[in-house]
Amino acid sequence: MQIGENTPAVITGGASGLGEATARALTARGAKVTLLDMNAERGEAVAAELGGAFAECNVTSDESVDAALAKAAEAHGTPRIVVNCAGVGTPQKTIGRDGAIDMAHFEQVIQINLIGTMRVMSKAAWIMSQADPVDDDQCRGVVVNTASVAAFDGQIGQTAYASSKGGVAAMTLPAARDLARNGIRVATIAPGIFGTPMLRGLPDEAQESLAKQVPFPVRLGDPDEFAKLVCFIAETGYMNGEVIRLDGSIRMGPK
Repeated sequence: MQIGENTPAVITGGASGLGEATARALTARGAKVTLLDMNAERGEAVAAELGGAFAECNVTSDESVDAALAKAAEAHGTPRIVVNCAGVGTPQKTIGRDGAIDMAHFEQVIQINLIGTMRVMSKAAWIMSQADPVDDDQCRGVVVNTASVAAFDGQIGQTAYASSKGGVAAMTLPAARDLARNGIRVATIAPGIFGTPMLRGLPDEAQESLAKQVPFPVRLGDPDEFAKLVCFIAETGYMNGEVIRLDGSIRMGPK
């Protein structure tokens, strides 16, 4: 599937970080993007700059996702590219000084990162499945999800985050198999340490310390590199059911 003029695309978490970089890369290739995010002020500003649309969206809510996808379809037509970047990563250990893990925290991370990804993927795939194919392979669309190297190398304090991202990685192949009959591909990117706004807010010495953990190139990942991989996946028809690490060959230590 080629990213052509006015190809409809939906990006969750599209107001900042990896999602924003993806929105910019897709727009540069001619796509019409709809950004889904909780941050309405930032999301509307980025969407206006890109000539796209914005829908405030809470991925833990069926009603919110339904409304956001309906708004995206109304603005640009049936989405053909769906990218799930919405997520949280607040740490908490399995037990702390005061007792067992706060299960409300654990459940919230799972709800946003894993269940939210499935919710958007499934609902968007249903919409895609009703549309005509767009190429000779009879492809109707592609979903790109975001896991993390924590899915494989979870660190101290990352039981919730690693569980959620491990789930995203694990569901990639069965989801691709489920959706094969509908002509919808599914792939997942597992990024390492990326220079997102949150990480760039750390002191320079902290950023340098993180960068030195990366074997090569010895630096933080650029969100534009994540975005380029999304575009490659979208345009490479034989890429399906795969989880791709994008991490400079880092393997995370315990902490």
